[in-house]
Amino acid sequence: MTDDQTTMTAPGGLAHDPRRPAEIDAEVFASTTAALTASVSKVIDGKPEAVRSALVCLLAEGHLLIEDVPGVGKTMLARALGSSIEATVRRIQFTPDLLPGDVTGVSVYDPAERRFEFKPGAIFAHIVIADEINRSSPKTQSALLEAMEERQVTVDGTSRRLPDPFLVVATQNPLEMEGTYALPEAQRDRFMMRISMGYPDAANEALMLRQRDSANPLDAVRAVIGSDRVAALIAWARSVHVSPAVEEYAVSLARATRQHPDIRLGASPRATLQLVRAAKVWAALDGREYVLPDDLVTLLEPVFAHRLIAARGTTVSRGRTGADLIAATLESIVASVRVPVATR
Repeated sequence: MTDDQTTMTAPGGLAHDPRRPAEIDAEVFASTTAALTASVSKVIDGKPEAVRSALVCLLAEGHLLIEDVPGVGKTMLARALGSSIEATVRRIQFTPDLLPGDVTGVSVYDPAERRFEFKPGAIFAHIVIADEINRSSPKTQSALLEAMEERQVTVDGTSRRLPDPFLVVATQNPLEMEGTYALPEAQRDRFMMRISMGYPDAANEALMLRQRDSANPLDAVRAVIGSDRVAALIAWARSVHVSPAVEEYAVSLARATRQHPDIRLGASPRATLQLVRAAKVWAALDGREYVLPDDLVTLLEPVFAHRLIAARGTTVSRGRTGADLIAATLESIVASVRVPVATR
């Protein structure tokens, strides 16, 4: 941080924002999201960071990529979130023989009616679990591009809207690479965040053995709110204040990744936009109506790391490229970029 710092005004009390739904205020938002977090945490033991990341992606209208070994609860996390908001959840097992039509749907000829009838694919759900997404061909992976960005699918020239809210939770195994297809840059850029859940600690793993010996924890999950109410939470989070200084800081962070000598492909403008959107939700979950620079720094690695590609000749392995380069980039940013300071 330099001595020449930009001043950021953090409003002590914001005037009424017409974008905010009348039925939601700060207290209702806090109590509802706390109840959602508690509901999902009943199923996902000892992983508050993963639960919070999934909630951030849902309320920031992004998508989540979970890269981890099998059996650590990736699918359970998505199902628990869906059950907590009374949403439809569908799982797509990505395999080499999966076709794009299996994801988006196909038009089938009805001889009785003498016309084609559209049969929706598994993508038509509030929460879609794309299990082992890197095991399908690039052609099938590309079927998700329009859905994830525009929240619609186009089949036979006709576009159809997807349910609202809409969240894709994709999983991939970082170790077993044989028979897989690396996600192309355009596909990775559609994911707001990439996280790893990791193994539970000894206490939580022992608790899981006791609790799940005779019952499935998902059976006990009850909806906290209806899926239609999620839109009000999204609107509230979207109205969180971001000062011009913090916006400039977000742009500086993104530009630093594009100018770093060890990075061949830096963060895209979409990444900058999603960083700010995620930071708004992060601030709202902390009970604030404004974004701090620390929110951006906290989210920088999960939002940016999977989008970066190392420059040719670097010694960093592909599997660790994002995390290592983000750490190096942040170090240079702290020394050279003016960091906004919150003042009342």
